[in-house]
Amino acid sequence: MSVDVLKSGFVSIIGRPNVGKSTLLNTLLGEKISIVSDKPQTTRNKILGVKNMQGAQVIFLDTPGIYKPRHKLNEYMVRVALNTLDEVDIISFMVEAGGVSGPGDRYIIELLGRTQRPVFLLINKIDAVQKSTLLPQIDEYRRLYRFEEIFPISALSGENLDGLTDAILRHLPEGPRYFPEDTVTDQPMRFIAAELVREKIFQLTYEEIPYSIAVGIEEFREDKEKNMVFIRAVIFVERDSQKGIIIGKGGAMLKKVGRLAREELEAIMGIKVFLELWVKVKAGWRSDDRILRMLGYKL
Repeated sequence: MSVDVLKSGFVSIIGRPNVGKSTLLNTLLGEKISIVSDKPQTTRNKILGVKNMQGAQVIFLDTPGIYKPRHKLNEYMVRVALNTLDEVDIISFMVEAGGVSGPGDRYIIELLGRTQRPVFLLINKIDAVQKSTLLPQIDEYRRLYRFEEIFPISALSGENLDGLTDAILRHLPEGPRYFPEDTVTDQPMRFIAAELVREKIFQLTYEEIPYSIAVGIEEFREDKEKNMVFIRAVIFVERDSQKGIIIGKGGAMLKKVGRLAREELEAIMGIKVFLELWVKVKAGWRSDDRILRMLGYKL
């Protein structure tokens, strides 16, 4: 690890589900490391992304959405997000443009009252609203909390992200380079493979399916002679009916999920990928400690 002194530190991205936290992380890094969809509760783990710049290294933490949990998995996700409040140098609280603060936002603001760290308010999706709605929203949130900085942004288009980055650098302390300069994330490829399979299911299946699935990697093996990576993944669902939807007529849905995930993995890894998918029914897996630990959730 390099010990050169520069501006460096950790920045968490928190907020309610589906406000655009993962999209922001990917846009800031210029690479996709966190899966995205238009459905809430997509992110289930803390995803670390490293942005290296001239004289600076910023480590962003994308977190699960904060909301009232209903399963042990939900409890884990919320705990992961809240724990980052004590792990970072700057907290970025993201809300959607054009809306008023609801109970979920006010709950998060109440939690922020316990921290001494600088908190930025990020009002996302400004490309989807009339700009005249932003000033009243900014005024409302200013009355609720003393934010260090307020930035209306579009995580999708990148609008105002340069200003956000400049503000982050102003508030970060001097410190070491925590990761090598070529590091983008600390997530292993087997984790990314599982996440990409889950993302494709999110994008292709019905509304009720995504929250009932998990993806576990049973084998991840590189064959250097064949210049190929072999991956065997299991998709866990809670009911037989869900298994049928994911497999699809004649296996068509499962094949499409596999093809899309494989193509993206090959683009990321620069190597041929053989991806084998299986679907298993595990009733109540979201509240089963043993299965959650097997899937890598640290309860």
